[in-house]
Amino acid sequence: MTDRTHVVGLCGSLRDDSGTRIAVDRALAAAAAAGATTELLDLREWDLPLFDADAADAGDGPELAARIAAADGVVLGTPMYHGTYASPVKTALDYCDIEDWAGTTVGLLAVAGGGFPTPALEHLRAACRELKAWPLPTQVAIPESWAAFEDGTVADAEIAERLDDLGGDVAAYAGVEDYPERAAAGGLAAD
Repeated sequence: MTDRTHVVGLCGSLRDDSGTRIAVDRALAAAAAAGATTELLDLREWDLPLFDADAADAGDGPELAARIAAADGVVLGTPMYHGTYASPVKTALDYCDIEDWAGTTVGLLAVAGGGFPTPALEHLRAACRELKAWPLPTQVAIPESWAAFEDGTVADAEIAERLDDLGGDVAAYAGVEDYPERAAAGGLAAD
């Protein structure tokens, strides 16, 4: 990780009392503790009309894409709705080009009111691969959100630890696309 690593958290929940936002904030705090600068992109605060290819510069779409493009790593968080990720996340992704995400290290997390949000994570992983991003092999699934969060914090110690690991890993592995060149140039320590 360079001293200028920048990690953004993209929160796909529009709820005021959002477990997804709490989880993304926790992961961002861990990225900051690992030395990264961080920024929360809370989709509640962005004007993102449904994407129309004939109006690709509508609302705040170009600014959101620019913020993603400037990031070295992204913590991408979503609630699970009907077995997949939330529509605000889809809309945000639609405003971005492949070049905005290509080579970006991504940590995935999904929150569900019921069982494990595995399908949402699988769908996000597929979208990241399509965008030429580098989703980390580990991810955080938070089931039964009613029990995982309390008073604006993560109440489950195991989930808190996984979120801390995710944020730290996004910061540590930011720039993973450049690892082969850095290794060839002697820029990576040997194991």
